[in-house]
Amino acid sequence: MELKTSLYDTHVKYKGKIVPFAGYLLPVQYASGVIAEHMAVRTACGLFDVSHMGEILCRGKDAKKNLNYLLTNDYTQMDDGQARYSPMCNEKGGVVDDLIVYKVREDVYLIVVNASNKDKDYAWMCGHQQGDVVFEDLSEGIGQLALQGPKAEAILKKLVPETDIPKKYYSCLFDRDIGGIRCMISRTGYTGEDGFEIYMDAGEAPKLWEMLMDAGKDEGLIPCGLGARDTLRLEAAMPLYGHEMDDDISPRETGLGIFVKMAKEDFIGKKALEERGVPTVKRVGLSVIGRGILREHMPVYVGDQCVGHTTSGTHCPYLNHPVALAIIDKSCAAVGNKVEVEVRGRRVAAEIVALPFYKKL
Repeated sequence: MELKTSLYDTHVKYKGKIVPFAGYLLPVQYASGVIAEHMAVRTACGLFDVSHMGEILCRGKDAKKNLNYLLTNDYTQMDDGQARYSPMCNEKGGVVDDLIVYKVREDVYLIVVNASNKDKDYAWMCGHQQGDVVFEDLSEGIGQLALQGPKAEAILKKLVPETDIPKKYYSCLFDRDIGGIRCMISRTGYTGEDGFEIYMDAGEAPKLWEMLMDAGKDEGLIPCGLGARDTLRLEAAMPLYGHEMDDDISPRETGLGIFVKMAKEDFIGKKALEERGVPTVKRVGLSVIGRGILREHMPVYVGDQCVGHTTSGTHCPYLNHPVALAIIDKSCAAVGNKVEVEVRGRRVAAEIVALPFYKKL
């Protein structure tokens, strides 16, 4: 049976089309539709309920040591309020999940994980913990709203003083007050736009939603669902677990090598990544030349040779063009190369293009 976030009744009120997703009932879109929601985020602002995401607290004298062992990125030097992205590998070098770690203070970190992997991630962390550390699953009690788009800061400034708004991308401020609600405000997002992810007690999320919607009326703020969240992240070429990475695909094979710090003393999967050597495949962007929409799990061909497969694909509203991400043989992955993608028994021509498809000016 699917769960509901504390905003379920709010989504119904705003005429959200509710669907099951990652164990929750969430809006895939509202009355305005996916295209309008996508364009609002690119040109004005959109508000998302992302309370289904998982939050795990890591604390103790050996918290940092555990993060460095569990994750491929390096957490040795972090400032309070700094956020850092990382894949989390298994012993064979595949990806258990990708996540963000926030440093609350020395020996205390907040880990935000994908909703569909929360229980798996929590069990993995607890099963590999070492020394003086405690992992605590806080997910059920935390609500999260994502305010995304070029007008997000202008909207937030109506509700909090400028000193309560994080200045740097991938930074946050703890214990802030928005209309009497205690919040963590993070300058992060999954849309390719400037914006904020705001964490609060789950029971306060509906009240904060209404405050933000009211504050954003003049800026064109509208509620957005899962559909726009996916088209936005794909247009910005942001990888999604279960598509561009999984338990078999390594971070280095999917273009996340910058987040794999092989110089670290050790981490889970390091030996396997060393044994795999230089990746023979690469994540690329495909822009459709012919007629057709590309989706995931479609074979990619050069001539008669299958060289890989698509991992995500759609028609991107802002670009007004169909694109896809794919993992293909590195030998034919150069920008400008032409390929064909098999779509329901026919070949659709595409060109390899530089990523991201969309980049904020």
